[in-house]
Amino acid sequence: MVDATHTSYPADDRSYYSLLKKDIHHKAQEASFDAKKLAALDLVLAEMTSNLHKYATGGEILAGLLHDQYGEYLEIICIDNGPGMADVAKVMIDGYSTTNTMGNGLGSMKRLSDRFDVFSIKGWGTIILSRIYKNELKTPIAAIRYPEIRPLVVAKTGEVVSGDGIYCSASGKIVHLMVADGLGHGKEANLAINEAANAFRSSPFSSPVERLRYLHQSIRKTRGMVGIVAAINMDTKSIEIAGIGNVAAKFLNFGGLVKNHISYNGIIGHNIPNTMNDQQVSIADYNLLIFCSDGIKSRWDISKYQGVHKCDPALLAAAIYKDFSRRTDDTSVIVVKLR
Repeated sequence: MVDATHTSYPADDRSYYSLLKKDIHHKAQEASFDAKKLAALDLVLAEMTSNLHKYATGGEILAGLLHDQYGEYLEIICIDNGPGMADVAKVMIDGYSTTNTMGNGLGSMKRLSDRFDVFSIKGWGTIILSRIYKNELKTPIAAIRYPEIRPLVVAKTGEVVSGDGIYCSASGKIVHLMVADGLGHGKEANLAINEAANAFRSSPFSSPVERLRYLHQSIRKTRGMVGIVAAINMDTKSIEIAGIGNVAAKFLNFGGLVKNHISYNGIIGHNIPNTMNDQQVSIADYNLLIFCSDGIKSRWDISKYQGVHKCDPALLAAAIYKDFSRRTDDTSVIVVKLR
Protein backbone atom coordinates (compact mmCIF):
# COMPACT_ATOMS: atom_id res chain seq x y z
CA MET A 1 0.00 0.00 0.00
CA VAL A 2 1.21 3.50 -0.85
CA ASP A 3 0.93 5.70 2.23
CA ALA A 4 2.89 7.98 4.54
CA THR A 5 6.46 6.79 5.02
CA HIS A 6 6.78 8.41 8.47
CA THR A 7 4.58 9.08 11.48
CA SER A 8 5.06 12.46 13.15
CA TYR A 9 5.31 12.67 16.95
CA PRO A 10 5.36 16.13 18.53
CA ALA A 11 8.16 16.11 21.09
CA ASP A 12 8.09 19.55 22.67
CA ASP A 13 6.50 18.27 25.89
CA ARG A 14 8.39 15.89 28.16
CA SER A 15 5.16 14.24 29.29
CA TYR A 16 4.66 12.88 25.77
CA TYR A 17 8.05 11.14 25.51
CA SER A 18 6.98 7.85 27.08
CA LEU A 19 3.99 7.58 24.72
CA LEU A 20 6.00 8.14 21.56
CA LYS A 21 8.70 5.69 22.70
CA LYS A 22 6.08 2.99 23.34
CA ASP A 23 4.39 3.61 20.00
CA ILE A 24 7.62 3.45 17.98
CA HIS A 25 8.74 0.34 19.93
CA HIS A 26 5.38 -1.29 19.10
CA LYS A 27 5.82 -0.39 15.43
CA ALA A 28 9.16 -2.22 15.33
CA GLN A 29 7.83 -5.13 17.37
CA GLU A 30 4.93 -5.63 14.95
CA ALA A 31 7.47 -5.68 12.11
CA SER A 32 9.25 -8.60 13.89
CA PHE A 33 12.43 -6.81 14.94
CA ASP A 34 14.28 -9.07 17.39
CA ALA A 35 14.97 -8.31 21.05
CA LYS A 36 18.49 -7.00 20.38
CA LYS A 37 17.27 -4.53 17.76
CA LEU A 38 14.36 -3.44 19.97
CA ALA A 39 16.75 -2.78 22.84
CA ALA A 40 18.96 -0.66 20.58
CA LEU A 41 15.90 1.24 19.38
CA ASP A 42 14.76 1.95 22.94
CA LEU A 43 18.17 3.32 23.89
CA VAL A 44 18.37 5.53 20.80
CA LEU A 45 14.93 6.98 21.57
CA ALA A 46 15.90 7.53 25.20
CA GLU A 47 18.97 9.49 24.15
CA MET A 48 17.04 11.51 21.55
CA THR A 49 14.30 12.54 23.97
CA SER A 50 16.87 13.30 26.66
CA ASN A 51 18.66 15.67 24.26
CA LEU A 52 15.36 17.31 23.32
CA HIS A 53 14.60 17.94 26.98
CA LYS A 54 18.05 19.35 27.75
CA TYR A 55 18.70 21.50 24.71
CA ALA A 56 15.68 22.07 22.45
CA THR A 57 12.94 24.68 22.60
CA GLY A 58 10.63 22.58 20.45
CA GLY A 59 10.94 19.27 18.68
CA GLU A 60 9.45 16.56 16.52
CA ILE A 61 10.32 12.92 15.95
CA LEU A 62 9.52 11.15 12.67
CA ALA A 63 9.53 7.37 12.57
CA GLY A 64 8.88 5.02 9.67
CA LEU A 65 9.41 1.47 8.43
CA LEU A 66 11.08 1.45 5.02
CA HIS A 67 13.34 -0.73 2.91
CA ASP A 68 16.21 -0.29 0.50
CA GLN A 69 18.70 -2.54 -1.26
CA TYR A 70 20.18 -3.46 2.13
CA GLY A 71 16.89 -4.65 3.66
CA GLU A 72 14.03 -3.45 5.85
CA TYR A 73 14.77 -0.77 8.43
CA LEU A 74 13.22 1.54 10.99
CA GLU A 75 14.18 5.16 10.44
CA ILE A 76 14.02 7.72 13.24
CA ILE A 77 14.54 11.41 12.50
CA CYS A 78 14.73 13.84 15.42
CA ILE A 79 14.16 17.51 14.52
CA ASP A 80 14.67 20.29 17.03
CA ASN A 81 14.65 24.07 17.18
CA GLY A 82 17.44 24.25 19.69
CA PRO A 83 20.64 26.31 19.63
CA GLY A 84 22.33 24.07 17.07
CA MET A 85 25.97 23.01 17.04
CA ALA A 86 28.90 24.84 15.51
CA ASP A 87 31.12 21.73 15.51
CA VAL A 88 29.26 18.42 15.19
CA ALA A 89 32.46 16.36 15.10
CA LYS A 90 33.53 17.78 18.47
CA VAL A 91 30.16 17.04 20.08
CA MET A 92 30.29 13.44 18.79
CA ILE A 93 33.33 12.69 20.96
CA ASP A 94 32.43 10.72 24.10
CA GLY A 95 32.82 12.81 27.21
CA TYR A 96 32.07 16.17 25.59
CA SER A 97 29.14 17.90 27.32
CA THR A 98 27.77 21.40 27.79
CA THR A 99 25.42 20.41 30.63
CA ASN A 100 27.71 18.59 33.09
CA THR A 101 26.50 15.14 31.99
CA MET A 102 28.61 12.18 30.86
CA GLY A 103 28.50 13.41 27.26
CA ASN A 104 27.95 10.01 25.65
CA GLY A 105 24.63 10.76 23.93
CA LEU A 106 25.45 11.20 20.22
CA GLY A 107 28.30 8.69 20.33
CA SER A 108 26.02 6.13 21.96
CA MET A 109 23.30 6.66 19.35
CA LYS A 110 25.86 6.22 16.58
CA ARG A 111 27.10 2.91 18.01
CA LEU A 112 23.55 1.59 18.42
CA SER A 113 22.48 2.54 14.88
CA ASP A 114 23.27 0.75 11.63
CA ARG A 115 23.24 4.14 9.91
CA PHE A 116 23.63 7.43 11.79
CA ASP A 117 24.07 11.05 10.76
CA VAL A 118 23.66 14.57 12.15
CA PHE A 119 23.08 17.94 10.51
CA SER A 120 23.14 21.13 12.56
CA ILE A 121 23.35 24.89 12.10
CA LYS A 122 24.18 27.27 14.92
CA GLY A 123 21.04 29.19 15.86
CA TRP A 124 18.80 27.03 13.64
CA GLY A 125 18.65 23.62 15.28
CA THR A 126 19.71 20.03 14.80
CA ILE A 127 18.45 17.01 12.89
CA ILE A 128 19.55 13.53 13.96
CA LEU A 129 19.06 10.42 11.82
CA SER A 130 19.16 6.86 13.14
CA ARG A 131 18.49 3.88 10.89
CA ILE A 132 18.17 0.42 12.46
CA TYR A 133 17.91 -2.51 10.06
CA LYS A 134 15.71 -5.46 10.90
CA ASN A 135 18.41 -7.97 9.97
CA GLU A 136 22.13 -7.83 9.45
CA LEU A 137 22.90 -5.54 6.54
CA LYS A 138 22.64 -7.32 3.21
CA THR A 139 25.01 -6.88 0.33
CA PRO A 140 22.97 -5.45 -2.55
CA ILE A 141 21.94 -8.20 -4.96
CA ALA A 142 22.69 -6.19 -8.10
CA ALA A 143 26.07 -4.72 -8.92
CA ILE A 144 24.33 -1.77 -10.59
CA ARG A 145 24.79 1.45 -8.63
CA TYR A 146 21.25 2.77 -8.37
CA PRO A 147 20.49 6.31 -7.18
CA GLU A 148 19.82 6.66 -3.46
CA ILE A 149 16.15 7.52 -2.90
CA ARG A 150 15.12 8.81 0.53
CA PRO A 151 11.40 9.65 0.92
CA LEU A 152 9.74 11.61 3.70
CA VAL A 153 5.93 11.51 3.48
CA VAL A 154 3.85 12.66 6.46
CA ALA A 155 0.03 12.60 6.64
CA LYS A 156 -1.96 15.68 7.57
CA THR A 157 -2.44 15.96 11.33
CA GLY A 158 -5.54 14.02 12.36
CA GLU A 159 -5.63 11.79 9.27
CA VAL A 160 -5.08 8.04 9.44
CA VAL A 161 -3.64 7.75 5.92
CA SER A 162 -1.80 10.09 3.55
CA GLY A 163 -2.99 11.44 0.23
CA ASP A 164 0.66 11.84 -0.84
CA GLY A 165 2.75 8.86 -1.86
CA ILE A 166 5.77 7.54 -3.70
CA TYR A 167 6.23 4.34 -5.71
CA CYS A 168 9.41 3.16 -7.39
CA SER A 169 10.64 0.07 -9.17
CA ALA A 170 13.79 -1.00 -11.01
CA SER A 171 13.98 -2.73 -14.36
CA GLY A 172 17.50 -3.53 -15.44
CA LYS A 173 19.45 -0.28 -15.23
CA ILE A 174 16.35 1.94 -15.20
CA VAL A 175 14.62 3.15 -12.05
CA HIS A 176 10.99 4.19 -12.55
CA LEU A 177 9.65 6.64 -9.99
CA MET A 178 6.19 8.11 -9.34
CA VAL A 179 5.50 10.90 -6.85
CA ALA A 180 1.75 11.49 -6.43
CA ASP A 181 -0.60 13.80 -4.54
CA GLY A 182 -4.26 12.77 -4.45
CA LEU A 183 -6.73 15.64 -4.54
CA GLY A 184 -7.65 16.69 -1.02
CA HIS A 185 -6.55 14.39 1.76
CA GLY A 186 -7.71 11.35 3.73
CA LYS A 187 -9.03 8.01 2.50
CA GLU A 188 -10.28 9.11 -0.92
CA ALA A 189 -7.01 10.83 -1.78
CA ASN A 190 -5.13 7.75 -0.55
CA LEU A 191 -7.32 5.53 -2.73
CA ALA A 192 -6.43 7.61 -5.80
CA ILE A 193 -2.67 7.27 -5.29
CA ASN A 194 -2.95 3.55 -4.60
CA GLU A 195 -4.94 2.99 -7.78
CA ALA A 196 -2.24 4.95 -9.57
CA ALA A 197 0.49 2.81 -7.98
CA ASN A 198 -1.27 -0.36 -9.17
CA ALA A 199 -1.46 1.05 -12.69
CA PHE A 200 2.14 2.26 -12.55
CA ARG A 201 3.22 -1.26 -11.57
CA SER A 202 1.39 -2.86 -14.51
CA SER A 203 2.15 -0.18 -17.11
CA PRO A 204 3.74 -1.56 -20.30
CA PHE A 205 5.32 1.81 -21.07
CA SER A 206 8.75 3.20 -20.21
CA SER A 207 8.16 6.79 -21.33
CA PRO A 208 6.95 9.00 -18.43
CA VAL A 209 4.39 10.71 -20.69
CA GLU A 210 2.94 7.38 -21.81
CA ARG A 211 2.86 6.20 -18.19
CA LEU A 212 0.95 9.36 -17.23
CA ARG A 213 -1.59 8.69 -19.97
CA TYR A 214 -1.93 5.10 -18.71
CA LEU A 215 -2.43 6.32 -15.13
CA HIS A 216 -5.00 8.84 -16.34
CA GLN A 217 -7.16 6.12 -17.87
CA SER A 218 -6.71 3.81 -14.87
CA ILE A 219 -7.85 6.17 -12.10
CA ARG A 220 -10.84 7.85 -13.76
CA LYS A 221 -13.19 6.48 -11.07
CA THR A 222 -11.19 8.13 -8.27
CA ARG A 223 -11.09 11.80 -7.26
CA GLY A 224 -7.86 12.16 -9.25
CA MET A 225 -4.37 13.34 -8.46
CA VAL A 226 -1.38 15.37 -9.59
CA GLY A 227 2.05 13.83 -9.95
CA ILE A 228 5.39 13.39 -11.63
CA VAL A 229 6.85 10.29 -13.28
CA ALA A 230 10.57 9.87 -13.93
CA ALA A 231 12.74 7.21 -15.54
CA ILE A 232 16.34 7.31 -14.29
CA ASN A 233 18.61 5.45 -16.69
CA MET A 234 21.91 4.47 -15.06
CA ASP A 235 23.27 3.17 -18.38
CA THR A 236 22.83 6.36 -20.40
CA LYS A 237 23.22 8.58 -17.27
CA SER A 238 20.05 10.42 -18.18
CA ILE A 239 16.57 11.09 -16.81
CA GLU A 240 13.28 11.31 -18.65
CA ILE A 241 10.63 13.16 -16.65
CA ALA A 242 7.07 14.46 -17.07
CA GLY A 243 4.47 15.77 -14.66
CA ILE A 244 0.92 17.06 -14.40
CA GLY A 245 -0.16 19.49 -11.69
CA ASN A 246 1.58 21.11 -8.74
CA VAL A 247 4.07 18.54 -7.52
CA ALA A 248 7.40 20.36 -7.76
CA ALA A 249 10.72 18.92 -8.94
CA LYS A 250 14.16 20.52 -8.96
CA PHE A 251 17.50 19.31 -10.26
CA LEU A 252 20.46 20.67 -8.28
CA ASN A 253 24.20 20.37 -8.10
CA PHE A 254 26.47 21.44 -5.26
CA GLY A 255 27.98 24.20 -7.37
CA GLY A 256 24.71 26.13 -7.21
CA LEU A 257 23.16 25.10 -10.54
CA VAL A 258 19.38 24.69 -10.28
CA LYS A 259 16.91 23.52 -12.91
CA ASN A 260 13.17 23.55 -12.24
CA HIS A 261 11.00 20.93 -13.89
CA ILE A 262 7.87 22.47 -15.42
CA SER A 263 4.78 20.26 -15.23
CA TYR A 264 1.72 20.44 -17.46
CA ASN A 265 -1.60 21.82 -16.21
CA GLY A 266 -4.32 19.31 -15.46
CA ILE A 267 -5.54 16.60 -13.10
CA ILE A 268 -4.63 12.97 -13.72
CA GLY A 269 -7.86 10.99 -13.91
CA HIS A 270 -9.93 14.00 -15.00
CA ASN A 271 -8.26 16.21 -17.61
CA ILE A 272 -4.78 16.12 -19.08
CA PRO A 273 -3.23 17.82 -22.15
CA ASN A 274 -3.47 16.12 -25.53
CA THR A 275 0.14 17.00 -26.33
CA MET A 276 2.93 16.28 -23.85
CA ASN A 277 6.61 15.50 -24.18
CA ASP A 278 9.21 13.91 -21.93
CA GLN A 279 11.90 16.25 -20.66
CA GLN A 280 15.43 14.82 -20.81
CA VAL A 281 18.11 15.76 -18.27
CA SER A 282 21.71 14.54 -18.00
CA ILE A 283 22.72 13.05 -14.65
CA ALA A 284 26.25 14.33 -15.31
CA ASP A 285 25.04 17.88 -14.71
CA TYR A 286 23.27 17.34 -11.36
CA ASN A 287 23.80 15.67 -8.00
CA LEU A 288 20.24 15.75 -6.68
CA LEU A 289 16.65 15.52 -7.81
CA ILE A 290 14.14 16.74 -5.20
CA PHE A 291 10.36 16.35 -5.34
CA CYS A 292 7.93 18.25 -3.09
CA SER A 293 4.14 18.16 -2.88
CA ASP A 294 2.14 21.32 -2.20
CA GLY A 295 2.38 20.52 1.49
CA ILE A 296 5.76 22.26 1.13
CA LYS A 297 5.77 26.03 0.55
CA SER A 298 6.51 26.81 -3.08
CA ARG A 299 9.56 29.02 -2.50
CA TRP A 300 11.73 26.45 -0.73
CA ASP A 301 15.46 26.44 -1.28
CA ILE A 302 18.49 24.72 0.23
CA SER A 303 21.05 27.49 -0.05
CA LYS A 304 21.44 27.92 3.71
CA TYR A 305 22.12 24.24 4.40
CA GLN A 306 25.88 24.46 3.99
CA GLY A 307 27.54 21.05 4.13
CA VAL A 308 24.30 19.05 3.87
CA HIS A 309 25.57 17.42 0.66
CA LYS A 310 28.04 15.48 2.82
CA CYS A 311 25.16 14.03 4.88
CA ASP A 312 22.60 11.30 4.30
CA PRO A 313 19.97 12.57 1.82
CA ALA A 314 17.25 11.92 4.43
CA LEU A 315 18.67 14.81 6.46
CA LEU A 316 18.16 17.20 3.54
CA ALA A 317 14.56 15.98 3.19
CA ALA A 318 14.04 16.59 6.92
CA ALA A 319 15.61 20.08 6.73
CA ILE A 320 13.23 21.10 3.92
CA TYR A 321 10.34 19.64 5.90
CA LYS A 322 11.45 21.51 9.04
CA ASP A 323 11.61 24.91 7.38
CA PHE A 324 8.99 24.78 4.64
CA SER A 325 6.21 22.36 5.60
CA ARG A 326 2.80 24.02 5.81
CA ARG A 327 1.78 21.49 8.52
CA THR A 328 -1.83 21.84 7.29
CA ASP A 329 -1.80 19.20 4.55
CA ASP A 330 -0.19 15.91 3.59
CA THR A 331 3.50 16.61 3.06
CA SER A 332 6.10 14.85 0.95
CA VAL A 333 9.75 15.54 0.24
CA ILE A 334 11.68 12.96 -1.79
CA VAL A 335 15.43 13.41 -2.24
CA VAL A 336 17.13 11.40 -4.98
CA LYS A 337 20.92 11.40 -4.82
CA LEU A 338 21.98 10.85 -8.40
CA ARG A 339 25.74 10.63 -7.93
